[in-house]
Amino acid sequence: MKSFMAVSKELLEILVCPVCKGKVLLKEDGSGLKCVECKRVYPVRDDIPIMLRDQATIEA
Repeated sequence: MKSFMAVSKELLEILVCPVCKGKVLLKEDGSGLKCVECKRVYPVRDDIPIMLRDQATIEA
């Protein structure tokens, strides 16, 4: 099992999806931030969220 450091609660409170401005939540495995509106997932690399449209994937 991969060990990860979660994105801080304070950071999650201010981050929004750059595409639709929806709230983002940390995925259970810590691999990304998922928008609750448009379902885009932004990767987290080295504990840094990569909030770029072209880096996002879309999950159901």
